Amino acid sequence: MANTLKTTFLLGLMTILIVTVGQLLGGNQGMIIAFVIAAGMNFFSYWFSDKIVLATYKAHEIKQEDNSALYNIVRKLAVGAGLPMPRLYIVPGEQPNAFATGRNPSHAAVAVTEGLLKLMNEKELEGVLAHELGHVKNRDILIGSIAATMAGAIMIIANMARWAAIFGGGRGGNRGGANIIGLLLTTIVAPLAAMLIQMAISRSREYKADMTGAHVAGNPEGLASALEKLGVYSGRIPYEASPSSAHIFIVNPLKGAGIANMFSTHPPIQERVARLRGTKYTPTSLSGDGKTSDSAAAANNDAQAMWKKLSGK
Repeated sequence: MANTLKTTFLLGLMTILIVTVGQLLGGNQGMIIAFVIAAGMNFFSYWFSDKIVLATYKAHEIKQEDNSALYNIVRKLAVGAGLPMPRLYIVPGEQPNAFATGRNPSHAAVAVTEGLLKLMNEKELEGVLAHELGHVKNRDILIGSIAATMAGAIMIIANMARWAAIFGGGRGGNRGGANIIGLLLTTIVAPLAAMLIQMAISRSREYKADMTGAHVAGNPEGLASALEKLGVYSGRIPYEASPSSAHIFIVNPLKGAGIANMFSTHPPIQERVARLRGTKYTPTSLSGDGKTSDSAAAANNDAQAMWKKLSGK
């Protein structure tokens, strides 16, 4: 029920934004046209958002004969979780990562990168796949897929509004100045709205999927170990990921530091690992003089050591 309300809210918000821009650009006629476009986009987002995401990352579907080991792991986990067998996809790229998408468990898809298959041992791979099936079981894959489509659409709206304001869009009568101001505000508010939408639906669902995945796998250690590896590699191997859909991955595929981390769509990996292992999480931070604190330095040293070990250096 909660996810249904969130989905309705996201689609409603996108409708309001599109209709508002349409009104600013073309008055009442523009508003009507924008409403028709918004209705079409809502329909398209609900039914085809998963296909959009998979196509964006050039994912190709595999069958049991293509990779029997991977297929059998997912089938075993799906049976244990009481879920239908999802479609499986491989995403080209060396960065280890994974995501799940689809509008419901009966139409779910799980995708893993080539880098993930190379890096993880069987237990770690099982932990990652169980996490993604956790998203399916918790029925939040539709929200993630729609949010990805929405974020992309909102960025397009922001660009339209910016160019319309630059070239005098929305001029007409005494409302010309007000319309231009409205368009300028849209260029500022729309990207912020896209970011907030991603943050709101992503952080809490990652914790829940971690716990669900650990239960499905029968042991939290595989996922905890996988997350440690992912934390080291994801920031060092570049990946052509879209910011509008970065939130669907198990770890953030984009690099971020400092203030950027405050607005990350994913919770800290160290905290996720600590929760899985039932240990205390101590945030790493900068000291007042701009130097890393002892805990931050220790975490950095651990990451460097793991990177050297995994890289064979």
